[in-house]
Amino acid sequence: MNSAAPAIRVSGLAKRFGGKTVVDGFAIEVRRGEIFGFLGPNGSGKTTTIRMLCGLLTPDAGEGECLGFDIRSEADEIKRRVGYMTQRFSLYEDLTVVENLQFYAGIYGVPLKQRRARVEAVLESTGLSGRRRQLAGTLSGGWKQRVALASATIHQPPLLFLDEPTAGVDPVSRRDFWEQIHQLASKGTTVLLTTHYMDEAERCHRLAFIFGGELLDVGTPDEIVERRSLSVAELDVERATEAATVLRADSRVEEVAHYGHTLRVATRDGTDATALSSEVLGAAGIAIHSGRRVRVTVEDAFVSMVRKHGEAR
Repeated sequence: MNSAAPAIRVSGLAKRFGGKTVVDGFAIEVRRGEIFGFLGPNGSGKTTTIRMLCGLLTPDAGEGECLGFDIRSEADEIKRRVGYMTQRFSLYEDLTVVENLQFYAGIYGVPLKQRRARVEAVLESTGLSGRRRQLAGTLSGGWKQRVALASATIHQPPLLFLDEPTAGVDPVSRRDFWEQIHQLASKGTTVLLTTHYMDEAERCHRLAFIFGGELLDVGTPDEIVERRSLSVAELDVERATEAATVLRADSRVEEVAHYGHTLRVATRDGTDATALSSEVLGAAGIAIHSGRRVRVTVEDAFVSMVRKHGEAR
């Protein structure tokens, strides 16, 4: 296998269910050892794309390779070599943590002579050693997530698919989970995950923005943000609801959002958000108590991209 070749390379990927096109003409490359995120709202085609890439669904159109194997004709080879953690990963709740890991080690074909050592290594690396004898059904959501990740990586796959892996998990467990993901990537595992959490998107090496089954943009978080040419300011204003209405009426304003008593204002085409807000609200007789320019986030870029896509349609 050519280690320099991308872990995933597809073009023209499409899938329809009945008369609805769920994925429409994807073309992406995922490099080996990177954390690649599919970012988009529920129903945007993220899960369907993952299922095609890991050999669980046959595309209606398009071609490509995953780990050097054809996604159409060699799906079984792909399935043997990847790990896949779904949003509702099926742990056996009446088995202990260690029994679940032993079971999945067998399912994934870990040789019997290596199985015990591999299970012990995964228990240690995921912090599950102290819960090895606990029934999986009695674990909290965060600990179940750890067991699910351990089960999906028990066979040391070079490519790991994670579908909404932190849905319904508390913030502390989410942070711990991301530390584990970066540890896996640092050791050479390629990780492709789906998420609709914008803060998680910024933890990926590269992103694909997906909306309505279409691929809107691909790049690093910084590249994607820079391409939107946005400016964002946070303002403490009087009559915040009225101020938001006035700002939204200006065509240069991309987005206005309330954060408590603060307005977060995004402007397009490089227009300075602080100066524009001062101009527009001053003309309306609304005072700005304080204002400052802030960092443009991936969420700002995604909202802008979706709006522009909707306008184009």
